[in-house]
Amino acid sequence: MTTVTGHTEAIPASRVIGTNVYNAAGESIGSIEDVMLEKTSNDIMFAVVGFGGFLGIGEKYHAVPWSTLDYDTRLGGYVVPFSTDQLKAAPAYSVKELTEDDGRAARDASFAHYQVEPYWH
Repeated sequence: MTTVTGHTEAIPASRVIGTNVYNAAGESIGSIEDVMLEKTSNDIMFAVVGFGGFLGIGEKYHAVPWSTLDYDTRLGGYVVPFSTDQLKAAPAYSVKELTEDDGRAARDASFAHYQVEPYWH
C-alpha cells in the first residue's frame, strides 16, 4: 500500500527521525523527534513532533497520528493536513508523559484532537 502521494510503505525509522514537518500551508512547524510503536499490534502509534523552544529548552512534543504525515519531495519533509491553529491547540507533552500508560493517553488525545479515525478499532 502506498501513501496519498504514492510513496512506498516501508521506510527505516532512522530516515524519519530528524525530518522536518510542515503544516498545510507549507510552513515549517518542527521535526520528527521519534516514533512510538505499538509492539503488540505492530502498528505505528504516532510520530513525536517537536516544535517550539530553543536548543531543546521549552520544546513541546506532540503526538501526531502517523497516517496523517505525507512526505513532500519538494519540501524535503512531511506535511500534515492541519492548520496552524489546530497545531497550536494540540495537546503537548513531555517525553515522560508521551510514554505513560504505554502511550495510549497521548495517542487517544491526538487522534481525538485531529479527528483521525483510530487504527485500533
